[in-house]
Amino acid sequence: MLKLLKNLWIFCNNFCKINLNGGGQMEKKYDLYNYDLTELTHSFQDACAKEEFKDFVYGLNIKEEVLMRYTSSLEEACSEHLACLNCKGLDKCPNKLKGYKYTPMLDNSIITFSYDMCSNKIKQDKEDAYKKNLDLFDMPKDIKDATFIGMYKDDKNRLPIIKYFKEFMDNYNNEEKPKGIYLTGSFGSGKSYLIASLFNEMAKRNVKSILVYYPEFLRSLKASFGTNYNEKFELLKKIPLLLLDDIGAENCSNWSRDEVLGPILQYRMDNHLPTFFTSNLTLEELETSLATTSSGVDKLKARRIIERIKQLTVQLELVSKNRRG
Repeated sequence: MLKLLKNLWIFCNNFCKINLNGGGQMEKKYDLYNYDLTELTHSFQDACAKEEFKDFVYGLNIKEEVLMRYTSSLEEACSEHLACLNCKGLDKCPNKLKGYKYTPMLDNSIITFSYDMCSNKIKQDKEDAYKKNLDLFDMPKDIKDATFIGMYKDDKNRLPIIKYFKEFMDNYNNEEKPKGIYLTGSFGSGKSYLIASLFNEMAKRNVKSILVYYPEFLRSLKASFGTNYNEKFELLKKIPLLLLDDIGAENCSNWSRDEVLGPILQYRMDNHLPTFFTSNLTLEELETSLATTSSGVDKLKARRIIERIKQLTVQLELVSKNRRG
């Protein structure tokens, strides 16, 4: 009974407080004044038999009589500290909270342990934050990772495109926005990846964009009558940067040409919103494709679409080998 009361007294006089503050740090405070001093000393000395632990705790410049109250927590902090020193990348982080390190600090004779974000985690979070500015519609998810660094700069055919990207970024904040690109080329030449790399760079500058696989968007839009049709339609009209990927691959109809594509392009042209296109077709071939529907041939309406595209874009061609394997 006496032993039970003693343990209860120790429990009531020791406390552990955990707090997750706004900086993403989890703090744990201990008040351990009532532990048996001999037991604390032995535990601390046993831990100090390991040179890594000894170097770690004495490097904290905290008095030994304070350190010995926190041996088990300091061992955990030391283990995570050593893991960080031998970091093999965030994906292989062995710490309890990936990307965080259990770190001791002295606070009025009490050691506070915080989960501090490591430099790799900070860097990754910054790199990932911009991706919220980039939306995809039926596009490969890994296209969000497209970068200028990942481009095939050894391909001379890409140099005019890369040059235009630089001019685009330099002039984007001007009162009159630069034009987008109508990028034509063979299947698998990397047209979509190139535009995505530009959009990713613009996303880092807090410019929102969307990359749309156009044939599938039309099918989805048609299926959304009576639900969120207007929401999808307005998004493409008003997003600051838009890519219509693989235009010309859709089954053209009067509705898709005159009620969808035409109004989107007219709005973006009127409001100077940069618009990009990729296609396996030249503009002349696209005009022929847009002119022909199940209702017959209407060259005038197709011509109007092409004129809007010309107003919105600079026409460039990418001649390259198939990089999809």
